[in-house]
Amino acid sequence: MPRAVQPALFVSHGSPMILFEPSPARDFLAGLASHVARPDAILIISAHHDRAEAVVTSGRDLATIHDFGGFPQILFDLRYPAKGDPALADEVVRLLAQAGHRASRDPARGLDHGAWVPLMLGWPEAAIPIVQLSISSAHPPQWHHRIGQAIAPLRARNVLIIGSGSLTHNLRALVAEGRDHDAPVPDWVSGFADWVKDRFDAGDTDAVLDAVARGPNGRANHPTTDHILPLFTAMGAGGMPAQRLHHSYTYGVLAMDAYRFG
Repeated sequence: MPRAVQPALFVSHGSPMILFEPSPARDFLAGLASHVARPDAILIISAHHDRAEAVVTSGRDLATIHDFGGFPQILFDLRYPAKGDPALADEVVRLLAQAGHRASRDPARGLDHGAWVPLMLGWPEAAIPIVQLSISSAHPPQWHHRIGQAIAPLRARNVLIIGSGSLTHNLRALVAEGRDHDAPVPDWVSGFADWVKDRFDAGDTDAVLDAVARGPNGRANHPTTDHILPLFTAMGAGGMPAQRLHHSYTYGVLAMDAYRFG
């Protein structure tokens, strides 16, 4: 049987408490596997792995990194025991180098919560090999888009590429305003999410890449760009058109949108 050609996905992972707090976004992520054929491996790009250049996890054993604080102990007790895939890591580095990108392997790094939280919901059995690729806040959206284009051939090898971040991500507003889980959604958040979907529907790649600068209240929704950068890598890997698979909000200011490319 020929291998499946996988799409590329972007998911908003939200707070790690999504594992325990009921929400439409949690329900969506728990059903994520139903949106794709079962992959032979997953390459995930997390907003929480930020390096100067492209870095790929290359170890066979992947620690569960609890890179957060102030949450209940139940989160720190969780482990996602998926194995890595050194051969896939080598292929990612080769593809990136072939496209002119500097890339390196990190055999010691495990999976941060931007990776293991959505993976634990979507594939709780942890039976699929995982490789994680970094973002780089030192580089613009266009660089991340080109990174995605460089790794796109992996899709034909039944590798599922997932960008994990957040369509909107202003934690300062969340904390300062003491928003609860079901807080109302302000216009400056919903307006940005709606604008991104409109630009995707129009096939306007350049506008989406410049969303933080050009979108309504783009800077307010992304005081730092780390959580939107995985979107651009997924878009590069899958190409247009884009299909919005999920749309909801948590804590009022986190748009939990998910997109499928290719």
